[in-house]
Order: sequence, then C-alpha cells, then structure tokens
Amino acid sequence: MEEVNRIVIDPNICLGQPTIRGMRITVAFVLKLLASMSIQQIVEAYPELEPEDIQQALNYAAWVVSDQFISVRSA
Repeated sequence: MEEVNRIVIDPNICLGQPTIRGMRITVAFVLKLLASMSIQQIVEAYPELEPEDIQQALNYAAWVVSDQFISVRSA
C-alpha cells in the first residue's frame, strides 16, 4: 500500500469524513469530480488541490472498497 499521508480523518471536520489534507474537501467529493472531470480540470477548478491529493483520494478509495485496512493519521 502506498503512503496515504494527505488523507485526514478528523471528527471536527466534515463530520469525520476522510478529507484532503484536513481541508473541507472530502475524498467523496473528489471522487465525484473525477467521474466527470480530468485531474487537470479539477486542479484548475480547485487550485487548493494538487494532483497528488487526487491520486491519494483514488488510492484511499481503492483500499476502502477492497476491504483492506490502512492506517490514516487522525488530527
């Protein structure tokens, strides 16, 4: 498993949903964007995001749906 150091789970941010670097941008939101936009389009529309943020959101989602356990740093 690749390192997932940009995904933060904090009960005080977005009701504890996994977010990107503790911002109020959830992994779920990024995945929904990816359904209709390229990584470049997302970065242009949301300049606070970096391509690595999007890649880690995909990695995190892949592990979650495959029933694997990963360690995510809580804030």
